[in-house]
Amino acid sequence: MSSANLKKVGLKVTLPRLKVLEILEQKSEEHHLTAEDVYKILIKQGEEVGLATVYRVLTQFEQAGIVRRLNFENNISVFELDTGDNHDHLICVKTGTVKEFTDPIIEERIREIAKEKGYKLSSHALVIYGDYTEG
Repeated sequence: MSSANLKKVGLKVTLPRLKVLEILEQKSEEHHLTAEDVYKILIKQGEEVGLATVYRVLTQFEQAGIVRRLNFENNISVFELDTGDNHDHLICVKTGTVKEFTDPIIEERIREIAKEKGYKLSSHALVIYGDYTEG
């Protein structure tokens, strides 16, 4: 997302907003970040941005539809870019690690259940908790 896109959603282009957006856009395995995670990355980069500013920027991004705030059982909010795709999450109860997944069979079954119960599906969230074990 560029500075022009920030303007398009009604946000003034500021250095803190651009820096937070840059962090969220970095392609990495771990892109479900808490506000504190974003803050720590900014500090490591030598940026002088306060934690309150990070929270404010993330809330503004959420209201503008740029990010999604996910609240899992551990009462910690994590943020991810809202790419418009539909995916679900696996959470490790020991480490808090968040993994995304999609499954066409689950997606179809959710649509069927909604229809069977008389609902027009607008969205859904599936979160699976467990202990991650390789293999």
